[in-house]
Amino acid sequence: MPRVYMDANATTPLLPEVMEAMRPYWMEHFGNASSIHLHGQQAHAAVNQARETLAQFFNCRAAEVVFNSGGTEGDNTAIFGLLRPGDHFITTAIEHSAVLRAADRVAEQGVQVTLIAPQPSGLIDPADIAGALRPETRLISVMLSNNETGVLQPVEEIGKVAADAGVFFHIDAVQGAGKVKFDVRRFGCHLLSISAHKMHGPKGVGAMFVRRGTPIESLLVGGSHERRRRAGTENVPGIVGLGKAAELAMESLEDGTLDRVAALRDRLEREILRLPGTGVNGGRNGDWAVPRVANTTSIWFDQVEGEALVIALDLKGVAVSGGSACHSGSTEPSHVLMAMGLDKTRARASLRFSLLKTATEADVDHVLRVVPEAVEHLRALSPVVAGTAG
Repeated sequence: MPRVYMDANATTPLLPEVMEAMRPYWMEHFGNASSIHLHGQQAHAAVNQARETLAQFFNCRAAEVVFNSGGTEGDNTAIFGLLRPGDHFITTAIEHSAVLRAADRVAEQGVQVTLIAPQPSGLIDPADIAGALRPETRLISVMLSNNETGVLQPVEEIGKVAADAGVFFHIDAVQGAGKVKFDVRRFGCHLLSISAHKMHGPKGVGAMFVRRGTPIESLLVGGSHERRRRAGTENVPGIVGLGKAAELAMESLEDGTLDRVAALRDRLEREILRLPGTGVNGGRNGDWAVPRVANTTSIWFDQVEGEALVIALDLKGVAVSGGSACHSGSTEPSHVLMAMGLDKTRARASLRFSLLKTATEADVDHVLRVVPEAVEHLRALSPVVAGTAG
């Protein structure tokens, strides 16, 4: 039985080129990048080369790149590193839990927190951000691309709101990495977080853009690594892998790969929507389409329990998700879809399809063969007609 992986927003496999770039730094070039002998110099040079690549990826100075363990650490660093009791923090109701749980933590410590609700399309209105500003507002944090719907947020407009108010601006860009051309100057952000494993790099490593002069406190203290902004011996193989993944991502942003993936996603979406009782979560705002990343669609299936459909498709060789991988097994419906106005039944009946950039027409063919079968089977087992309200 063929197996098709359509859960790229949860994680992606290493590309062969990434694996080959990393290989020497586990064995031959194993040195500590802080050591001054030859072994350390070799590791230090590899880290510096990756830093230069990430600077190109972000469109920033190399000195503004900070390596860390991934998106969660980057998001936490932005929030815990800037906010103090009495400050005001603005974020949105559709953020990743790395932001929302951190917001809960700082709220317990005396930070005032405002959550901005999205429009039914999944889009955040910059005017709502502006309307929430207070004299004590210190930080705004908005994701670039939603991990469940793929909807791209108007970060440039939000960046202008932050600049006009003199407020720090952080972007969780984990789901945009490799799918959107980054330009931190154009975005207007002070901080931006990515994770390697969402863009065909290794797990457990990520990077932040930290604009020069941003007074952020390190979460980890110890040695003087990363210009004292993130203590701890550098994960040299991981950093090399992230650098190579970023290099390949920049190539795919220019060579038509994303157009090909978008065409596959659109075909998949179009054919699935031929099934009765289906629809897309996010992507429309009245008569015009809301921009999404090329690889993602979130679709609801009335009269079907999403978790049951995930299992049924897995048995047929298709890996998809009911939403964020970080909440796998949760009995609660997606907070993203609920914030967009879906009722609990329809939110639980939703699946996320997220394509790898290596996806093929054959992959889509297989998914389109098995999805109708699985949906028809589960609907036949359903004792009641559910989820007709939206």
